[in-house]
Amino acid sequence: MPFTGPLEDRIAIRETMETYAYGVMTIDEDLWASTWAEDSYWALPEYPDLGGFEGKKAIVEAWAGSMKVYGLDGCKKPMVYLAHPGRIEIDGDKARATTFTIEIYEHPETKETVHTNGHYEDELAKIDGKWVFTRREYRIFDERRD
Repeated sequence: MPFTGPLEDRIAIRETMETYAYGVMTIDEDLWASTWAEDSYWALPEYPDLGGFEGKKAIVEAWAGSMKVYGLDGCKKPMVYLAHPGRIEIDGDKARATTFTIEIYEHPETKETVHTNGHYEDELAKIDGKWVFTRREYRIFDERRD
């Protein structure tokens, strides 16, 4: 079963995924940061020059920097970022999930519009009553440029 565990926790995890997406779409650093645990890891193996980021502070700094160059209309508008859960499996105060994503942005160097479909393999923990990401690893399914 791709969705296991208490419904209340599954909804809360889905809201964590959607808060992350809303933070991207509104370029709200504090909101986006609120979805991460302090000792989290963000793995980006599709981008070997980036690799990954360890700890919430490093993750948020890297993301904030990327939001300055990855947007639409010369970064006058935020990138389009949509997220949808593919699975949520809860075991006590830990969970594993898959988040499917759609991103549309202007490549900062070529100015081409990039359409990316990907997914995150997620690990989450319930800390102080709130579900947050402890690890996210991103992979691309398909990428097209206009």
